[in-house]
Amino acid sequence: MSSADIYRELILDYYRNPRNFGKLENVDISSRDTNPLCGDEIEIQVRVGEDQKIEEVKFTGKGCAISQASASMLTELAKGKPLEWVKELVKEDVFEMLGNPDLGPSRVKCALLGMKVLKTGVYGYLGAHYEDQDASTPP
Repeated sequence: MSSADIYRELILDYYRNPRNFGKLENVDISSRDTNPLCGDEIEIQVRVGEDQKIEEVKFTGKGCAISQASASMLTELAKGKPLEWVKELVKEDVFEMLGNPDLGPSRVKCALLGMKVLKTGVYGYLGAHYEDQDASTPP
């Protein structure tokens, strides 16, 4: 089995068995967005600790395997990280997390939707505006 096959299986596992799927009570951050090209939807909710770290994070959504698996993987990675970590997150981090799949331009938007939603929420919480420059640039 090649490494590409292993990552395809990993993406399918996260799609079929999403981690951190559901809603949180008493959230500090809630952000939602869609990918109009394919109809993917992601909502991410975050509870922030006193130390400005992500204490708890969950997501809900629907769409293709890549968008849902990416959001699920991202929530696992984000838990316990400082909010500044989210601000420094870039598309290459997401592609690496997914095993650097060979994605077409429309699939790039699917893979990056969770990151866009998380960043938008964190920037809003911190009183800043997030400019989504990553989603338009191919890997």
